[in-house]
Amino acid sequence: MVQPPWPGPALPGDESSEVRAYSSVARSQEFGELRRRYLTFAVTATVVFMIWYIAYVICNNWARDFMNMRVVGNINVALIFGLLQFVSTFLIAFLYARHSRKSLDPLADELHEKYESERAEASR
Repeated sequence: MVQPPWPGPALPGDESSEVRAYSSVARSQEFGELRRRYLTFAVTATVVFMIWYIAYVICNNWARDFMNMRVVGNINVALIFGLLQFVSTFLIAFLYARHSRKSLDPLADELHEKYESERAEASR
C-alpha cells in the first residue's frame, strides 16, 4: 500500500522510505523555522495590504470630498489611490520574491537535501 508523502496515520511497519524521510524533515527545527519565516512575511504583507485596501474603500465611500480633490488636471486623489493599489500589489510581489530568494530558498534547499539523503538512507 502506497502512503502519502506527509506525516499522518500509517499502518505500523508499512511506511515507505519517502514517508519516513518526510516525517523526519517535517518534525525538524529547520522546517519550523522555514514555516515561521514564510508566515511572518505572508501574514504581515496580507494585514498591511488589507488595511491599505480597506482604507481606500472607506475613503471612497465616506470621504468623497477628499477623494474628489483634484491633484493635477482631471486627476483626483481617488484615481491616484486606485492606481497605487496596483503599485502596492506589484511591490508586495517583488518584496516576496526578494524575501524568498534571501530567506526561504536557502533553507528550503537544505531541507530538500536532508529529505533526499534520509530517503536514500531509509530505502537501503
